[in-house]
Amino acid sequence: MKRALICGISGQDGAYLAKLLLDKGYQVFGGSRDAQMASFNNLVRLGIREDIQLISVSINDFRSVLQTLLKVKPDEIYNLAGQSSVGLSFEQPVETLESISVGTLNLLEAIRFSNLPIKFYNAGSSECFGDTGSLAADETTPFRPRSPYGVAKAAAFWQVANYREAYQLFASTGILFNHESPLRPERFVTQKIVAAACRIAKGSREILTLGNIDIARDWGWAPDYVEAMWQMLQHNLPSDYVIATGYTNKLSEFISVVFRTVGLEWKEHVRIDSSFFRPTDIAEGHANPAKAWLQLGWKANYRMENVAQLMVEHKMQSETESGERSRQL
Repeated sequence: MKRALICGISGQDGAYLAKLLLDKGYQVFGGSRDAQMASFNNLVRLGIREDIQLISVSINDFRSVLQTLLKVKPDEIYNLAGQSSVGLSFEQPVETLESISVGTLNLLEAIRFSNLPIKFYNAGSSECFGDTGSLAADETTPFRPRSPYGVAKAAAFWQVANYREAYQLFASTGILFNHESPLRPERFVTQKIVAAACRIAKGSREILTLGNIDIARDWGWAPDYVEAMWQMLQHNLPSDYVIATGYTNKLSEFISVVFRTVGLEWKEHVRIDSSFFRPTDIAEGHANPAKAWLQLGWKANYRMENVAQLMVEHKMQSETESGERSRQL
């Protein structure tokens, strides 16, 4: 039985990846700073909390990482840990850099020191590219990050590439474009929009206030993307891959699909506030995921329209079930 260690298992991607690996017969270990105190709500929501062996490990502490590797002896490590909000990275730049860049370096160095035949996946980000304009970014596109988060992810990307070349580690980075799911917290604009639309559809008279809705992104479905992570480590050679749908939409289009799904006209319920605009917001993000298709056989199953509809349907269903439970109590 293969053993996998997921650092950052409590987040959206970590939870879906854990479910995927369990379905494939893996023994899954989940790393958290304090495994006894963390709630792991996403694992509970997916019904897999009791199937994961949770361990306390701080990836910012090299000794903690090395001890964990020697104890678990994983075949595969998936590094999904670190501060995950672009907006928050401007408020916590040091924490962002340390949790992403230093954490990645500690994992790579621990693999090297342990001398174990571990395959390593690193979660990269399209934020490394910055504003691509009309260019569809691929693995050869230069990085021009525009946030502390993007800078930290770019540093981690080059650390992985360096250890792969210098020490022949099997280490790959997935440069993931935006991907959503019902597990997204509401601090992310997509879930904020979905939650507000569902409340308004049920009678709330609130107005949804947003910033720049002309930004364009390549939005995919998180369960699709964790499949790509796994496939990268099954390939015969380590490499880096852009993971995206290959289709870009404006945020206004996402809003339109969400409100249309609940039977509303979005312009009647949304207000734009220029104070929400960020000067470093990336205007457009286009992707070319051809390498992943050609080398891994991976292709996104869902595009933005499907993703928005699935998120709304899940939100409405979960709120209906919650209401029924409340009436029973």
